[in-house]
Amino acid sequence: MGPAMFLIAAISFPLVLLGLLLAMERVERPLRTADSGQGLESFFDNARPDEVNTFVSQGFPAALERYRRRLRRSAPGKHRAT
Repeated sequence: MGPAMFLIAAISFPLVLLGLLLAMERVERPLRTADSGQGLESFFDNARPDEVNTFVSQGFPAALERYRRRLRRSAPGKHRAT
Protein backbone atom coordinates (compact mmCIF):
# COMPACT_ATOMS: atom_id res chain seq x y z
CA MET A 1 0.00 0.00 0.00
CA GLY A 2 2.91 2.38 0.70
CA PRO A 3 4.49 2.48 -2.77
CA ALA A 4 1.09 2.79 -4.48
CA MET A 5 0.11 5.77 -2.31
CA PHE A 6 3.47 7.41 -2.98
CA LEU A 7 2.99 6.93 -6.73
CA ILE A 8 -0.53 8.39 -6.62
CA ALA A 9 0.72 11.39 -4.59
CA ALA A 10 3.69 11.90 -6.92
CA ILE A 11 1.40 11.95 -9.97
CA SER A 12 -1.46 13.99 -8.49
CA PHE A 13 0.61 16.68 -6.74
CA PRO A 14 1.89 18.34 -9.94
CA LEU A 15 -1.58 18.19 -11.48
CA VAL A 16 -3.18 19.80 -8.42
CA LEU A 17 -0.43 22.43 -8.35
CA LEU A 18 -0.97 23.18 -12.05
CA GLY A 19 -4.70 23.55 -11.46
CA LEU A 20 -4.10 26.01 -8.61
CA LEU A 21 -1.70 28.05 -10.75
CA LEU A 22 -4.23 28.25 -13.57
CA ALA A 23 -6.94 29.36 -11.13
CA MET A 24 -4.64 32.05 -9.71
CA GLU A 25 -3.85 33.29 -13.21
CA ARG A 26 -7.56 33.67 -13.96
CA VAL A 27 -8.01 35.71 -10.78
CA GLU A 28 -4.98 37.92 -11.47
CA ARG A 29 -5.78 38.67 -15.13
CA PRO A 30 -8.51 41.28 -14.44
CA LEU A 31 -6.30 42.90 -11.83
CA ARG A 32 -3.45 43.34 -14.30
CA THR A 33 -5.68 44.85 -16.97
CA ALA A 34 -7.29 47.37 -14.63
CA ASP A 35 -6.70 50.95 -15.67
CA SER A 36 -5.74 52.19 -12.22
CA GLY A 37 -2.18 52.86 -13.37
CA GLN A 38 -3.41 54.96 -16.28
CA GLY A 39 -5.79 56.81 -13.97
CA LEU A 40 -2.95 57.55 -11.58
CA GLU A 41 -0.70 58.81 -14.36
CA SER A 42 -3.33 61.12 -15.84
CA PHE A 43 -4.28 62.29 -12.36
CA PHE A 44 -0.75 63.45 -11.56
CA ASP A 45 -0.33 65.03 -14.98
CA ASN A 46 -3.53 67.13 -14.76
CA ALA A 47 -4.49 67.42 -11.08
CA ARG A 48 -5.10 70.78 -9.48
CA PRO A 49 -3.45 71.66 -6.14
CA ASP A 50 -6.66 71.03 -4.17
CA GLU A 51 -6.96 67.57 -5.73
CA VAL A 52 -3.35 66.82 -4.77
CA ASN A 53 -4.13 67.95 -1.21
CA THR A 54 -7.08 65.57 -1.19
CA PHE A 55 -4.73 62.80 -2.37
CA VAL A 56 -2.33 63.50 0.49
CA SER A 57 -4.97 63.81 3.20
CA GLN A 58 -7.63 61.28 2.14
CA GLY A 59 -5.85 58.89 -0.20
CA PHE A 60 -5.99 58.06 -3.87
CA PRO A 61 -9.61 56.84 -4.25
CA ALA A 62 -11.09 60.07 -2.87
CA ALA A 63 -8.73 62.27 -4.89
CA LEU A 64 -9.36 60.33 -8.09
CA GLU A 65 -13.13 60.61 -7.57
CA ARG A 66 -12.80 64.37 -7.10
CA TYR A 67 -10.64 64.62 -10.22
CA ARG A 68 -13.10 62.58 -12.31
CA ARG A 69 -16.01 64.66 -11.01
CA ARG A 70 -14.23 67.81 -12.21
CA LEU A 71 -13.63 66.24 -15.63
CA ARG A 72 -17.30 65.28 -15.94
CA ARG A 73 -18.46 68.81 -15.03
CA SER A 74 -16.38 70.60 -17.62
CA ALA A 75 -17.73 70.22 -21.13
CA PRO A 76 -15.34 68.91 -23.79
CA GLY A 77 -13.55 71.78 -25.49
CA LYS A 78 -14.83 74.32 -22.96
CA HIS A 79 -12.17 74.85 -20.33
CA ARG A 80 -12.43 77.56 -17.76
CA ALA A 81 -9.52 79.98 -17.40
CA THR A 82 -7.63 79.52 -14.15
